[in-house]
Amino acid sequence: MDFVDLGAYGEQFTKDPYPVYAELRSRGPAHFVRLAPPYQDAYTWLIVGYEEARAALNDPRLAKDPSVLGGAAMDGDLIGTHLLLADPPQHTRLRKLVAREFTARRVEALAPRVQAVADGLLDAMGARGRTNLIDSFAFPLPLTVICELLGVPDMDREEFRAMSNEVVAPTSAEAEMAAIARLAPYLDDLIEDKRCAAPGDDLLSALIRTRAEDGDQLSAEELRAMAFLLLIAGHETTVNLIGNAVHSLLAHPSQLESVRSDFWRLDAVIEETLRHEGPVENATYRFTTEPVTIGEVTIPQGHAVLVSLAAAAHDPARFSHPDRFDPDRSPQGHLAFGHGIHYCMGAPLARLEARIALRTLLERCPDLALDGDPGPWLPGMLVRGVRKLPVKW
Repeated sequence: MDFVDLGAYGEQFTKDPYPVYAELRSRGPAHFVRLAPPYQDAYTWLIVGYEEARAALNDPRLAKDPSVLGGAAMDGDLIGTHLLLADPPQHTRLRKLVAREFTARRVEALAPRVQAVADGLLDAMGARGRTNLIDSFAFPLPLTVICELLGVPDMDREEFRAMSNEVVAPTSAEAEMAAIARLAPYLDDLIEDKRCAAPGDDLLSALIRTRAEDGDQLSAEELRAMAFLLLIAGHETTVNLIGNAVHSLLAHPSQLESVRSDFWRLDAVIEETLRHEGPVENATYRFTTEPVTIGEVTIPQGHAVLVSLAAAAHDPARFSHPDRFDPDRSPQGHLAFGHGIHYCMGAPLARLEARIALRTLLERCPDLALDGDPGPWLPGMLVRGVRKLPVKW
């Protein structure tokens, strides 16, 4: 089958994939592609149009569970089945059990603690005058919050960051598998400790205890898988949302000045960042359970599909001047947190953390500016963000 080789675009595709997505979109909303490194041996269908992406995210013919095709996801083999690897009715059951505890009230109650963590990190930064904002602020803030929310003890941040980065932005398939394999026994031990200890008020303890009306509860494997998903997704997306928002503001001085004069604009900045440079470039795999026609292309049964959230967000048929960072636009309908039954449960927490982080940073560092070129951009096609964001104040 003819295919588009994304690896042929080189490092420029990792740095700025939007021209490639625009080129593909001009030829149609769906394309058969070979992925860029480190997955250059993998082939998939890539959906790049907004309307088509939105429909695909909620199409039951595009399954999340690879076992419907007789396959298995690597993290599913090592960790277990979580929400991103499940379809109804299993997905419905898992989401219902988690939603009983991961409530809006629990998220809102975190606001004072998020503020305290942000203040503490900025206290530590204050005397330096310059730093890599990812290392000093954007990474430790959401990691601290999600660890406290889940009841995860203090861990070696650098070791965990290395494992987490290999999961979401792997340098190789082997490194990704090794990172997941290291996380699995850690989570097993953590869950067992919580089972044996006095009940806590953290989310993981609550998930261990929670039961549905019919007595259903999460199994040990399901608990491990949910802890993995919440821990990884619960901080990686927010790291890059904060980093990308700061990067965008510093690169657009007029927008930065507008926010400084009116912090009520921060919500608009966050939503525009989610659209313009969202932290998730492509949704995780889906699999066709029957032939699916998208535009003039019919994807056969049994094929893998990636829905490009980044490409959809830059579709001029949905957003005028999509490559422009413009918080004054109305970005409603962006797909940064997905759409349909797999819409991200952590969206309210990510928005809360980003709002507090950005306001605190800009209030306490009124002359914040770039201190060199950001980068490099994270490899792979799952998350979108930079490893370093050098700033000074």
